[in-house]
Amino acid sequence: MPVNSPAGVNDFTVKIATVNGTGSASANTLLMKSIFRSGIPVMGKNYFPSNIQGLPTWYEIRVTRDGYVARSGRVDIMVAMNAETYARDVREVAPGGYLVYDSTWPRPALLKREDITVLGVPLAKLCNENFNGVRTRILMKNICYAGVLAALLDLDVARIRELLAETYAKKPQLVESNMKAIQLGYDYARASFTCPLPLHAAPLELTAGHVMIDGNTAAALGCIFAGATVAAWYPITPSTSLMDAFKMFADRMRVDRETGRKNFAFIQAEDELAAIGMVIGAMWNGARAFTATSGPGISLMNEFLGLAYYAEVPSVIFDIQRVGPSTGMPTRTQQGDLLLCAYASHGDTRHVCLYPANPEECFYMAVQAFDLAERLQTAVLVVSDLDIGMNDWMCPDLRWDDSYRPDRGKVLGKEEILRLEKLYRYFDKDGDGIGYRSMPGVHPKAAYFTRGSGHSQYGVYTEDPAEYQLVLDRLLKKWDTAKKLVPRAVIDATAGSDLGIVSVGSCDGAIHEAMHVLREHGVGVDYLRVRAFPFSEDVEKFLTGHELLFVVEQNRDAQLRSLLTLETPVDKAKLRSLLHYSGLPISSSFIVEGVLAELAPRRRTLEQGAAARG
Repeated sequence: MPVNSPAGVNDFTVKIATVNGTGSASANTLLMKSIFRSGIPVMGKNYFPSNIQGLPTWYEIRVTRDGYVARSGRVDIMVAMNAETYARDVREVAPGGYLVYDSTWPRPALLKREDITVLGVPLAKLCNENFNGVRTRILMKNICYAGVLAALLDLDVARIRELLAETYAKKPQLVESNMKAIQLGYDYARASFTCPLPLHAAPLELTAGHVMIDGNTAAALGCIFAGATVAAWYPITPSTSLMDAFKMFADRMRVDRETGRKNFAFIQAEDELAAIGMVIGAMWNGARAFTATSGPGISLMNEFLGLAYYAEVPSVIFDIQRVGPSTGMPTRTQQGDLLLCAYASHGDTRHVCLYPANPEECFYMAVQAFDLAERLQTAVLVVSDLDIGMNDWMCPDLRWDDSYRPDRGKVLGKEEILRLEKLYRYFDKDGDGIGYRSMPGVHPKAAYFTRGSGHSQYGVYTEDPAEYQLVLDRLLKKWDTAKKLVPRAVIDATAGSDLGIVSVGSCDGAIHEAMHVLREHGVGVDYLRVRAFPFSEDVEKFLTGHELLFVVEQNRDAQLRSLLTLETPVDKAKLRSLLHYSGLPISSSFIVEGVLAELAPRRRTLEQGAAARG
């Protein structure tokens, strides 16, 4: 499918422009789920302000028979519900597209586009005539436009009723009022317009074996399955929903059935420093503990991350990246923390980082993070972002192996300790850079000082230069061990091209779609998605094996490219950055245009050379 190709059946994008705090999220989710339950792949992106109420908000629903998960880069149907953004919203509609607006108040001056179809629906009038109360009328107006779209897109109203019944199972009166509003919009559209539109949803059977889930919920579930029992955090967008989800799951799955006693600790700390301190303390004591935060929180946690690194205490941190610097735009997405997480703290530190590309990987990488943290005795950061964390994605069903047992790493039990002459906490016995540890209280013979200050390989205080350097060199050996344990990169070399794309995280969906489009332009590219830091050998091999590499990332300063040039011997001259940092999720069209623009001079040179030879 070429970029910006004409929309069609099961291949179009709806964008809904509303005002934050008016209940539009429920209507938008209802629409998306009804499409999903019709067996049609669908994707939802929410663009909302960081205040509670009153500012513009948009929701984008992409119906995609090909199962794409990135923004399409176009708008085929705009539902313009916010007078303040009408002019902007009208401009976004692709030629041949449709604009739905509340015609209770006609706005001809803002709707002068002859290349789109304008559909006016008196939504406020319909709701004022059928509902009482100002707040109720506002809320029902947003549900009413869902009914209009249901008619225009040929959605099953019975299925929408089923979804309402599930959503409001404990408040059946809300099912009837919401359904009334939906029916009002649906009946008006059917009576006034040709329904369905040429672009509409036709039932398929492509969503079986899939779920709709956001990355923060999936990560929280992964923490539960990994055996986490302690969660400490300070609220910060966009990570708070991960902690909320963990609390919800823990209340159901971490409670003793006989006594009703909770078997977990859930602590809202006074700040991010306290939160990471609690996590380090809990994991030092043997619990599986974690925190979730965003860039500003990682900044505050730097010193404690240095403690975890040097004292070698396992710790798990989820960084749900948002736009920076400073407090930035808390409700917009970016990949601006790649360098911050990799080298957090002062002095010589490198931290293990995992980079999920979707909610499915958030689930599995949550488990991997705890195993890696304990096996390597260090901090592990799962570096997600707002797009993954807070938006709804269609993912394969999450599967679990009941034979899983946590990998606690080199932890000595009482019997093993009794056989030792003495435990030397920071001594490398096996040559992999990892010492043996014991849990507090197991046996006095295994007591040692956990030091963030200078210490020797035997766990005693020292400022001796040679002793200090010996410990630092061993930590570097541990880093080499980590390269063999972290998730390997995902490589698609089926094109067999000398051109490559290198990327990370949530760029993945847009890149897969861009590769399909580039093939239609006669351009084949190979693709490497980095899934972890440190980089494994397959990353270096891919970089070496390609003549020109496009590094795609969502930040201004080419942070992934910087990591690649710092940590691998790649020739900088063959790296080309494609940098997307508007705060909106990346689209395939951005990548396609960037690649073609770079290749255009090369193609002209080849064509001119061929003509000269001919």
